[in-house]
Amino acid sequence: MFQVLSRSWALLIGMMLLMVGNGLQGTLLGVRGGIEGFSTFEMSIVMSAYFAGFLGGSRLAPEMIRRVGHVRVFAALASFISAILILYPAFAHPVAWALGRVVIGFCFSGVYVTAESWLNNSSDNANRGKALSVYMIVQMFGIVSAQALLAMGDASGYALFILSSVLVSISFAPILLSISPTPAFETAKPMPLKTLLETSPLGCFGMFLLGGVFSAQFGMSAVYGVAAGLTITQISIFVSSIYVGALLMQYPIGWFSDRMDRRVVIMIVAAVGGIFSLLALFFDYYFGALLVAAFVIGGTSNPLYSLLIAYTNDYLDPDDMAAASGGLIFINGMGAIAGPLVTGWMMDSFGAQAFFGMIALLMLILAGYAVYRMTQRSRAGIEDGAYAPVLPSASPVAVEVASEYYIETALEDETNET
Repeated sequence: MFQVLSRSWALLIGMMLLMVGNGLQGTLLGVRGGIEGFSTFEMSIVMSAYFAGFLGGSRLAPEMIRRVGHVRVFAALASFISAILILYPAFAHPVAWALGRVVIGFCFSGVYVTAESWLNNSSDNANRGKALSVYMIVQMFGIVSAQALLAMGDASGYALFILSSVLVSISFAPILLSISPTPAFETAKPMPLKTLLETSPLGCFGMFLLGGVFSAQFGMSAVYGVAAGLTITQISIFVSSIYVGALLMQYPIGWFSDRMDRRVVIMIVAAVGGIFSLLALFFDYYFGALLVAAFVIGGTSNPLYSLLIAYTNDYLDPDDMAAASGGLIFINGMGAIAGPLVTGWMMDSFGAQAFFGMIALLMLILAGYAVYRMTQRSRAGIEDGAYAPVLPSASPVAVEVASEYYIETALEDETNET
């Protein structure tokens, strides 16, 4: 752990500040939209736009980096992010915000690709798993810290938007001024979706459903809080509970997934998340119940992302794992674009409580499909590799790093057995 920190402290500090800025702007827009009188469906379009831009950035950023280099891409995207964050309150209109969110999503995706390339370059076979873990912890800490800033500020003014812009701007200083060399950059060509679907139907279908769940959490949780009449402080605590659960439950769930059939773990985890979402649907008038539900939803949905990647890798040759990661991210991104739109429509049609109804529906469908897949395919002869923690907000680089860690641990296990 200390070796990871000594090699990557500048990158990790920069990423923490970046996540504070990104986490703050996401929740802040949800609250400010309510103040500006935007409808729930209008806000769902704004939130969906981020994931459309993010998906586009994850596919185009690698080519940009190959053409002009990490540093130039990093600096250019940072400039766009800072500018748009300041412009949000000046152009308080759903169309302007949606366009801004597309650009913000694209830029953050490119920034993550660049930063995670540096992280991978500063890691080796001995500490790659630890590097992923530290990186995830830093991301979660940044997002939770952002909610505390929201609770202390005034969402109706300009200061929080300016603060978000400043945090993003200064986050690049530790990275760009670091003495770490610029890494070589290469990503695998994505596997054809038809081949990926034939290899792991559960992995693909689960990734699509999780895209909807994660985008509802990241994009619509603050919108739900406004529609449900929560105070700013309550909204910040509610959103924080999602990410605290995501952080604390990654490792226990990962430990179990390395020791039993991953489909069973996927089924149980998804069912628990769905059940607690239903409880929140019926007991949403108790704020304590909302916090418990938020903790469990975050603590089940985020590890499921890593679980589905690991499960898909179980059926792939090592040479195909990196290529498959690109396809899984694309499928997840398509679900993430649709998630806020469907959630917003349901909330407009059935009330704020439909936020939990949507999450419950997706999670329980995933649990049921995992049960079905257990009747269609045997696990006999399948050697499970190691679970590696990856967040749904990760770029293709981080997912490929997780696949590399999976391959390395599988090869080590084979060597130890022989």
